[in-house]
Amino acid sequence: MILDHGDFEMRIWAGRTTLEISLAAVFTAIVAVTTLTVRVPVVATGGYINIGDAVIFIAALSMGWLVGGVAGGVGSAIADMIGYPVFAPFTLVIKGLEGLTAGLIADGLRARRDLLAWGVGSTIMVAGYFFSEAYLMRLGVAAALSELPGNLTQVAFGGVVGVPVARLIRRRIQGIFFKSKS
Repeated sequence: MILDHGDFEMRIWAGRTTLEISLAAVFTAIVAVTTLTVRVPVVATGGYINIGDAVIFIAALSMGWLVGGVAGGVGSAIADMIGYPVFAPFTLVIKGLEGLTAGLIADGLRARRDLLAWGVGSTIMVAGYFFSEAYLMRLGVAAALSELPGNLTQVAFGGVVGVPVARLIRRRIQGIFFKSKS
């Protein structure tokens, strides 16, 4: 059901279960806290490397595109607002797309799809920050390149932790967010 009053936000949430909305809120908080827990500053860009991507991938691969997208974008942007606010608008879009895309690609069944989802989501994150820092924030290509190894490490950690944990969660909640293909 789409609500009549034209509010885009209401259209996104229309037809969602209370569980799905609650999980989006809970994972948003977990992403924010995890991102705030470990921060390794990158001097050249004024940004930082963190471990929040692991939770973004857990949310996206185990709960789907909506939970992954909201938790990734909003949770990471909240963390940026505490100490790195200049990055928050970019983070909202980049991390939101990372979680949303990973959640859309994952099918809840195959490890190959999980790895593809992680790879595409990781590429969006790394390329998104590179482009944003080099061109939109006008820090230059050299500065953006200096953050590249850290971002690659960040998404690698996200995959090493996020993919197996998401698979374990899905085994426990089988069929709730991904329909089984029997």
